[in-house]
Parts: sequence; structure tokens; C-alpha cells
Amino acid sequence: MPQPSAPIGRPDPGDGSGLAGDVVRRIMHVASALRHHQAVEIGALGLTPAAARALHELDPDRPLPARELATVLGCDRSNVTALVDKLERAGLVERRVDPVDRRQKTLVVTDEGRRMRARVRQVMSDSRLLAGLTADELATLRELVWKVSDGGCPESCGDD
Repeated sequence: MPQPSAPIGRPDPGDGSGLAGDVVRRIMHVASALRHHQAVEIGALGLTPAAARALHELDPDRPLPARELATVLGCDRSNVTALVDKLERAGLVERRVDPVDRRQKTLVVTDEGRRMRARVRQVMSDSRLLAGLTADELATLRELVWKVSDGGCPESCGDD
């Protein structure tokens, strides 16, 4: 007896690769929607997504050389220079001489930068797309996302 076919637009559950492909496309759609919402909210704060990410990655309690920020962000140092210039003009970071190595400057998050960083972290944690899920569904989703991300992020997830 033939199996009933999957509803139109849905992959056949017996076809693992089709189902997995559908899941990947849906994850990409959710990620795109999250990026869009975050970009809008970050823009309302007067930042670009790249500047917000740079500010987010800076530890207010540990000054960091720009070259290390470039490594953390995975970009060229010249790009970080432009990002830091923007953050500095906005009063969010300051370049200061490193007291240990006076040949080097470090990036220090200002008090205003700390406040903005907290707002950026809030935007990056916005969960409105998940508002329709129950607590049980959220727990299941978290478990599944954790499982497919190899038990967590390959590097620090920024859960501090």
C-alpha cells in the first residue's frame, strides 16, 4: 500500500535529506529575520551592526588592543580602525596607552559605552520571534539547537 504523500510545500518525512534541507532553509530564514530585527534596533541606537558587534565584544573591565579585537571579530585591522574611530567619535570607547607596553594603545569602554553595550546586549537577546512558543517548546528548541551546534559554540558564546 503506497504511503500518503507529504503536504504540498513540505518534504516527505521519509526523505531525510529533504527534511534536513527544509530545516536548514528554515533556520536560515529565522537567522535572517533575527539579523533584520537586530539591524533595525541597532540602527535606532545610532550604530551599525559591525560597530555594535565590536562594542559587544569589548570587555569593559579589560582594555584590549585593537589587533586583538580584529582577531576576535575575524576581520582586518584596518576595518577595526574604522570601527573604533566611529565608537570613539560616539564617546563609547577611548584609545589609551597601555600601561604595561607604552608602545601600544588599548581600547577602553567608557561609562557611556558601558550603557550602550548593555542596550546592544539587550537587542542581541531579543526573543520576540520566539514569543509564540510555550516553555516546553522553547526547552525542546534550545536542546535541539544545542545538539546541532556541537554542544555549544566552538568559541565562547558570550554568555558572560
